[in-house]
Amino acid sequence: MGKWLGVRWLSNIRTAIAFALVGPLIVSLLLVPFRTIFPRTDAALVLVAVVVAVAALGYRSAGVVAALSATLWFDFFLTRPWGALSVTSAQEGWTAALLLVISLAVSELAVRALSQRDRARSAHDRLKLLHDAGTAIGATLDAERTAQELAQVAVGRFADFVTVDLAVCVLAGEEMPSEGATQVRRVAVAGVRRDHPLLPVGGPPRLALCDPLARGSPCGRARIEPDLRACVDWQALVPEPAGAVLDHGMRSLITAPLRARGSVLGMVAFWRTRDTRPFTDSDLSDAGELAAKAAAAIDNARRYTRERATALALQRNLLPRHLPRQTAVEVASRYLPADSRAGVGGDWFDVIPLSGSRVALVVGDVVGHGLNASATMGRLRTAVRTLADVDLPPDELLTYLDDLVIHLTDDERDNTAEGAEEDEEDTDTATTGEVGATCLYAVYDPVSRHCALASAGHPLPVLVTPGGRADLVCGFTGPPLGVGGLPFETTELDLAAGSVLALYSDGLVRARDRDIDAGLTKLCDTLSVPDASLSTACDTVLRTLAADRPADDITLLLARTLALAPDRVAGWDIADDPALVVQARKLAVEQLDAWGLWDLVFVTELLVSELVTNAIRYGAAPIRLRLIRDRKLICEVSDASSTTPHLRRTLAYDEGGRGLVLVAQLSHNWGTRQTTAGKTIWCEQRLPVTG
Repeated sequence: MGKWLGVRWLSNIRTAIAFALVGPLIVSLLLVPFRTIFPRTDAALVLVAVVVAVAALGYRSAGVVAALSATLWFDFFLTRPWGALSVTSAQEGWTAALLLVISLAVSELAVRALSQRDRARSAHDRLKLLHDAGTAIGATLDAERTAQELAQVAVGRFADFVTVDLAVCVLAGEEMPSEGATQVRRVAVAGVRRDHPLLPVGGPPRLALCDPLARGSPCGRARIEPDLRACVDWQALVPEPAGAVLDHGMRSLITAPLRARGSVLGMVAFWRTRDTRPFTDSDLSDAGELAAKAAAAIDNARRYTRERATALALQRNLLPRHLPRQTAVEVASRYLPADSRAGVGGDWFDVIPLSGSRVALVVGDVVGHGLNASATMGRLRTAVRTLADVDLPPDELLTYLDDLVIHLTDDERDNTAEGAEEDEEDTDTATTGEVGATCLYAVYDPVSRHCALASAGHPLPVLVTPGGRADLVCGFTGPPLGVGGLPFETTELDLAAGSVLALYSDGLVRARDRDIDAGLTKLCDTLSVPDASLSTACDTVLRTLAADRPADDITLLLARTLALAPDRVAGWDIADDPALVVQARKLAVEQLDAWGLWDLVFVTELLVSELVTNAIRYGAAPIRLRLIRDRKLICEVSDASSTTPHLRRTLAYDEGGRGLVLVAQLSHNWGTRQTTAGKTIWCEQRLPVTG
């Protein structure tokens, strides 16, 4: 490379010296016809101008040669005696001497001025390059896109070709390994010539990392050079493809690590061809600046990728991925967080199957957005599911949930106060944390088509009748969760089969340019227009009411009520007489025979016998037996006692206490729920698989 640079420099200086020799000669010859009438001083000034023109080429030696040549030809052609190198008078001698001195001085000044101009232009170009790099690199939080921005900024202004390699773990948002080799991927390649054979065409080629100008898939494992350096002998680093790269004109290379917070995230290579001035040590600082700007942006993108992946994983685990299968309602839902980049928010919804083929519909809203709101939402959603398993009425469930939010708020205040005391020992007071949330809890029974719901500061649902009329449900809206000391009330509804309940968060109906009343009116108008499916209706509602960038999280849950046919439910009143247990078993067997469930007769007889016997022995009249054929066979025995039975360990010689143990062993699931008239003990059996 040094020999090639010397040949190129020598070729340029030869051209300048040839011009320095020939230029004054030609000008002198042009002045010969006018030498008798043209003053010698004016002729000397013309030759000085020629020397300046030669010196403007930027070579000091050429300027000196031009000054000597101008003096020589001035004496030979323009002073007497003509055509001879002689000085006949002191005046002519002084003129020739002044011409030489002035030519040399002016030549030196021209060379220095040109050099100063080049340095100023180079400094201006460098500052502009770094400024443009600062504004163009890191415009997005995408590591691969940032690498491409670095390549685009540098090509044509700093290098002819640029390649960027990033560690695969950086692209995945992970931390760099502390030691050893790491897998890298070439993510960006750019060049001044779009038709260059080393640039990818039609997509990234799958080439190895050792190919210095190839963008492609994982490139194996390699050590990323931690130091910025100009690689004059880079052929030793990549011996195999070096010949091919040389054939395509690559002659100069700078490699710079992409280092951020003590870790090397990747490497950028700047290439220049034989048609461009080779890199020098002064270019290393520019390469380092470009790499540093890109590394900071790539590290931010890596951290964003990691945090967003964490947030999305949290959200996926907090919200239901798939709504459970049940036969009480047909459901469709949409969730749109305000922080769309992070993909997390404080709203939640849930569909919880309950005993007796019933279903619970839940919509809640935690104040705030982001990870903190999502974490609080997850705790509340878990609490609601736990309380729903106990089969509490809606108003009672919200009361327990209200107590939980109060405890969470107290814990937040204590943690905030402790943290403030540790951080600022001189501060007497600390900012307290508040956990604000609203919730709507509704329970629908497909047997009775009855719906009970309660609200804790949450908007009441919209009810769409089978005829298409949409109205806001009239009922009591309780205080938000966490207020404490105020009651919640249950709203009772009797719904026709095919009715649609629309549960939503206030982010759907409230906007910057629209109050909540106008939003509710618009929601009712949108839902009153029939759609082919609930999913289509959800899309229509969001398209009509949701803004492009909502200020609050949006949740929408549509539930179309279904009803169990009367022939799938059978119930009997059982007198408070132990002798009638046999009659209860007989009624159950006859019903199973009518349903064609002969495989379940034996187990069902035992379950009915145990449950009815316990109700007669330990409960209170009236006693009722009910069988429901749904996705499972459900057996329920209700009585007027509010005492909740529970499993207990029995000794070998105990005569009783094994009834519930037998029920738990024979059934797929069992439990008890409190009712306004007492309690109900239920159990479920899987239906036999039919061919």
